[in-house]
Amino acid sequence: MATAFSSDGEAALRRELGPPAAAAPRGDLDGFYEMGRAAAFIRDGGFRKVALQFPDDLLADAAAVAARMEAATGAEMYVLGDTTYGSCCVDEVAAEHAGAEAVLHYGPACLSPCRKLPVLHIFGQQPLDIGRCAEAFQELYPDRQSHVVVLSDVVYAHAMGELEQQLCPEYPNIVFSRVMCGYPPDPTLPGEVRQFGRQFLVEAPGGLQDCAMFYVGAEGLALTSFMLTWNCCPFSSFDPTTSCGRRETLNVNRALMRRLYLVERARDARVVGILVGTLGVVGYLAVLQHLRELLRWAGKRSYTLAVGKPNPAKLANFLEVDIFVLVACAQNSLLDSSDFYQPVVTPYELELACNPAREWTGNYLTDFRDLLPGACAHVELPQATPAAEAIPDVSLITGEMRAAHLCDPPAPQLPPSTSLACRDQTWALAEISPAASFLESRSWRGLEQQLGQTPVSKAVQGRRGIAIAYEDEGSQQP
Repeated sequence: MATAFSSDGEAALRRELGPPAAAAPRGDLDGFYEMGRAAAFIRDGGFRKVALQFPDDLLADAAAVAARMEAATGAEMYVLGDTTYGSCCVDEVAAEHAGAEAVLHYGPACLSPCRKLPVLHIFGQQPLDIGRCAEAFQELYPDRQSHVVVLSDVVYAHAMGELEQQLCPEYPNIVFSRVMCGYPPDPTLPGEVRQFGRQFLVEAPGGLQDCAMFYVGAEGLALTSFMLTWNCCPFSSFDPTTSCGRRETLNVNRALMRRLYLVERARDARVVGILVGTLGVVGYLAVLQHLRELLRWAGKRSYTLAVGKPNPAKLANFLEVDIFVLVACAQNSLLDSSDFYQPVVTPYELELACNPAREWTGNYLTDFRDLLPGACAHVELPQATPAAEAIPDVSLITGEMRAAHLCDPPAPQLPPSTSLACRDQTWALAEISPAASFLESRSWRGLEQQLGQTPVSKAVQGRRGIAIAYEDEGSQQP
């Protein structure tokens, strides 16, 4: 495996640190960070405390931007340097710790709607060679009657208007997507697509499947999510950093086969860990409850885990869990779990595994809000299956018979007892997983309040030094 689960830390202690790399000079901070628009947003809203969220590559400009914003608005600025989850999501939790009334989110964004605080997205206007991009488009699509939808990374959205003016006279069937911030209403026009914070109208005779996709931006999670969701469309891209256009050769079907293999792993799993990958996206609490109900219906045990940014070392602490499901934004949910001890799936893949009423149609969903009741892709759970009518299920991975997960109506609450009880009409005893029982028996289960149960004690001085050699360890040795 690429990442070790544990180490003694000697390599980190002996590593020599050089001077920090100098940030790329930005001569026009006002233009790049759109100071005027941000100041107007703060003044119009009457905000007195504002959180500024920067990704790692823009953090070097945070102090200068905060000072200019305070001078322009008179409001207090708080810089969020380290986000709890992905930097593309708005970190409302860290902003509320500072008592912020609004958030200015800088850099690339997934455009997932937020729950509480007003947010202004400032993507940062990265340079784009319009002429070279138009040339690459013409080379990739020599047929001037091609139906093409142009998508872009948010950092190049400012240049799409100029590119549209250059290409539209030659390509009458070209469509440019628009970036939407906030929670958009449902589409009202036939053929209108609103997804991933983008909006465009498809007028091709056969709908979206008759269109090609042209993406302006570097290869990354956004492009991967687009290609999996709209897998019926051929994709091409133009990378502004290299000024090269290409037809995307990522074998989407092969990627889907990998994801469908994870679906089969989820069917075999008996203990599922629900990873909380966001605390700011609208609907995350509802989807957590939805997944718990789905797993209970399928006869699987579930445990909710909040571990921040998941990595192999963190998840290796839960050896009892057979598979994890990550509740995150559309871009961060497609986690490559090849280095993890157990695979990590998306909520949609878990639904494919546990909900018999949901069938694979070829359309892949990465936004968990589409699965909730009332959404476009919600599928109700089927009625309970009697034991006599249960269909045997065989695992495609192990070839073994899987236990039939029967959904019985909830039994009435009885007083606790140590005696055996009848599980259903078949007089079969419920089988308890030893791994799940061990997980339940752990003495520490997280930050529980336990009011009145923990005795109050005075604060005492703890250990001093570094973890590899505390100062008081030498005196304890014989």
